[in-house]
Amino acid sequence: MTVHLLEGRHPAGQVSTLLAGLTQRYAAVLESPVERVRAFAQLHPPQLWSTGGEPGVEAPYFTALVLAGRPVAQRHRLLADFTDLIVDVLGVPRSSVRGRIVPVDPDDWGIGGVPAGAARRQEIDARAAADS
Repeated sequence: MTVHLLEGRHPAGQVSTLLAGLTQRYAAVLESPVERVRAFAQLHPPQLWSTGGEPGVEAPYFTALVLAGRPVAQRHRLLADFTDLIVDVLGVPRSSVRGRIVPVDPDDWGIGGVPAGAARRQEIDARAAADS
């Protein structure tokens, strides 16, 4: 996931706290191994940011990639949880936060160079073999 913020508005520690929280929520909501989750902050100079036609007005925006086929309830929970975290950690108005979930076909997403669909099948097969 990537969260877009205005440069110079939040201390680095606050942004790090936000990224850690987003990582944990993503892993929890999608029941995904946390070590696979990547979170980035993209900082934009205020003069290169416009909200409602006004330069430099803070309005955080996030995107989160998820494998296609995830239930709508999970995707909606990510939207709500990410917004909650951004509001709580950064202290911005809830109405200013925007976000997007981007579904990605498992055959178009690689985990260690292997398409996600195949990697997940390998993990499921390995777990089944260990349980038997």
